[in-house]
Amino acid sequence: MQKRLKIDINGLVQGVGFRPFIYKIAAKNRLNGYVLNNTEGVGIEVEGEEKDINSFLKSIEKESPPLANISDIKISEKSLNLYKNFKIKKSLKAASRKTLISPDVSICDDCLKELFDPSNRRYKYPFITCTNCGPRFTIISDIPYDRINTTMQVFKMCSECRGEYENPLDRRFHAQTNACFKCGPDVLLTDLYGNVVEKEEPIKKAVELLKMGKIIAVKGLGGFHLLCDAQTDEAVLNLRKRKFREEKPFALLADDLDIISEFAYISEEEKQMLLSRRKPIVLLRKKGRNYISEYLAPNNKYFGVLLPYTPLHYLIIRDNFNALVDTSGNLNDEPISIDNNDALKRLSGIADYFILHNRDIFIRSDDSVYMIFDKRPFPIRRARDYVPFPIRLNKSFPNVLGCGGELKNTVCLIKGENAFLSQHIGDLENLQTFEFYQKSIAHLKKIIEIEPEIIAYDLHPSYLSTKYALEIENKKKIGIQHHHAHVASCMAENCLSEKVIGIALDGTGYGTDGNIWGGEVLIADLVEFERIAQFDYIPMPGGEKAIKQPWRMGLSYLYKVFGNEMWDISLRFVKNIDKNIGKLLIKMMSEKINSPLTSSLGRFFDGVSAIIGIRNVVNYEGQAAIELENVINEDANRDAYPFKINSENERYVILYDEIIKGIIEDKSKNVGNGTISYKFHKTLVNIFLEILENIRRERNINKVALSGGCFQNMFLLKNLKYSLIKRGFEVFHHTKVPTNDGGISLGQAVIAGMSYFL
Repeated sequence: MQKRLKIDINGLVQGVGFRPFIYKIAAKNRLNGYVLNNTEGVGIEVEGEEKDINSFLKSIEKESPPLANISDIKISEKSLNLYKNFKIKKSLKAASRKTLISPDVSICDDCLKELFDPSNRRYKYPFITCTNCGPRFTIISDIPYDRINTTMQVFKMCSECRGEYENPLDRRFHAQTNACFKCGPDVLLTDLYGNVVEKEEPIKKAVELLKMGKIIAVKGLGGFHLLCDAQTDEAVLNLRKRKFREEKPFALLADDLDIISEFAYISEEEKQMLLSRRKPIVLLRKKGRNYISEYLAPNNKYFGVLLPYTPLHYLIIRDNFNALVDTSGNLNDEPISIDNNDALKRLSGIADYFILHNRDIFIRSDDSVYMIFDKRPFPIRRARDYVPFPIRLNKSFPNVLGCGGELKNTVCLIKGENAFLSQHIGDLENLQTFEFYQKSIAHLKKIIEIEPEIIAYDLHPSYLSTKYALEIENKKKIGIQHHHAHVASCMAENCLSEKVIGIALDGTGYGTDGNIWGGEVLIADLVEFERIAQFDYIPMPGGEKAIKQPWRMGLSYLYKVFGNEMWDISLRFVKNIDKNIGKLLIKMMSEKINSPLTSSLGRFFDGVSAIIGIRNVVNYEGQAAIELENVINEDANRDAYPFKINSENERYVILYDEIIKGIIEDKSKNVGNGTISYKFHKTLVNIFLEILENIRRERNINKVALSGGCFQNMFLLKNLKYSLIKRGFEVFHHTKVPTNDGGISLGQAVIAGMSYFL
């Protein structure tokens, strides 16, 4: 029996080879009709025998292209139209846009094979791509995803490329980035003044220069990167000096897993993540002896490693290097460069040479950074190859914009059941990053066609993201407490809506009482929260200076516990403090001058790190805490320090006295820092276990959400999670958005969106 069906498919179905896939399975099943892209997704009409249509529908379900992700299929039966054949029609526009834009996609196996095939016309072409791979998000200015709406519009395809583009049976059918040596973008090598050094074989010459220890800025997929030989100390140190990046780890680019295994341990899950089409930077445990420069990730147990993900990467590294330093092309705290002229201007003090090309980048996007925790992905930075793929929510929301915080900023736009987090934007502390922030919001709004009804922002009055939100006119604006947003982001990605016990641990967050929070236990849902436990408040002498100089926090903790008797403690840390400066800071704290109060666990980590002699001054965010975790002696005895928790005004307050006294006693006995760090971390786990047991007994809540930057500490996350599970708690943490401030825009948006239903 003949039938005609109209099929509308929503999701990630444009720019992923979906139309040629539909064309092929329609031909296979002898069906007539058409397929086209529209701003709803993909529209299909098929006509033929019922059994053939059923086979066609099963193929859509089971055989879709690897990059496709179907979120919704609507099928309706129509009267017969007597189609004569099956066609791929021109894209249509509609009033409402529901289609999803594909993230940028690393080079596929087919293109990689052609890249190194001397008989292929694209042999060593740095921009080889097909329907299954290549740039998407970073080159698109509007939808539908057609060439005219991308930065490829300036390149007119040659006859051979046009033939591939128009052939439904070709892998490059409607590949919007399709190009070759004749008609596409090209590469050249310049010096730091923009003078062309090599045009005929720029990559070969660049390899020679890298082997000589030179630093090269390379225009990549989402911005410029800085490369140098990772085995050459002088090159790595030069890069550190020029980039003003004294100790923060650099990422490593390596050609394959065999090479990576020479300097890092790789679990099966880490292997799969490295090999995945998304090709993020993956944090791997270092091997004790390796040939990577010791200056690449000093005082750190991890290397951040990625495999090549563009043809240009492969052409530079394959058969030439074991590993290259691959770090963002920017000065510290600025966004990465994306424009040739801007890169020459901003990076000429860092790079010796530049690999430039003439395919414009419309929107910048850093590399994503992930770990594996408990055999699952654990995002540190979510950007390239993940954005703008949405987080699916458990209900439909109004249009909301979450403006994010100050550090590791992202923004979030909610449309219906989809939450679209932006790529990592960075720290909103300068004009360049703030301009990138504004462009990112405008870009996301355009490609998903959303005009927010509600604006959510952080309560901190000085954040640029807050000021941006408050300047928007004629919108409902809702301030969201920072740590409530953390907990809500964890709840949203785990599809929770009931009340949970939320543990939000980080360095800084503006509290409802005007103090700096960061060591919080909340009872929360997606509407409201109650602060049920906290670390005791302690002054930060000098305010933000105490973040960059952890010795100030060490002094603050010692003075809180011992008072002026701290000067009598036989501890190197105390002896090294300039007494005049120390007494001035104590006076500042006593008189409440530039010494804001904080309950932050991040500052507690800093203080302990300083007291035991690990880190007095930091060169990057979280360094003192990271190095404190890295010295943990896992073989230490299973002891922990005693602690005391007070109950004040129906709130648990965690005191420092017994913990600090225990640490000082251990130092006086010459106990190693590895053991002290272990005992300190174990104490934190014990503290939260006791508090949560009490809360469960009092409030009958058994679900726990863990969020905040301190949960990037794998010892704390692992031991707390497993200890809670052992006691019967249901534990949820992040696997889709960062646990750090890169995830709070999601929490902000969801909490604000819930106000629509109240």
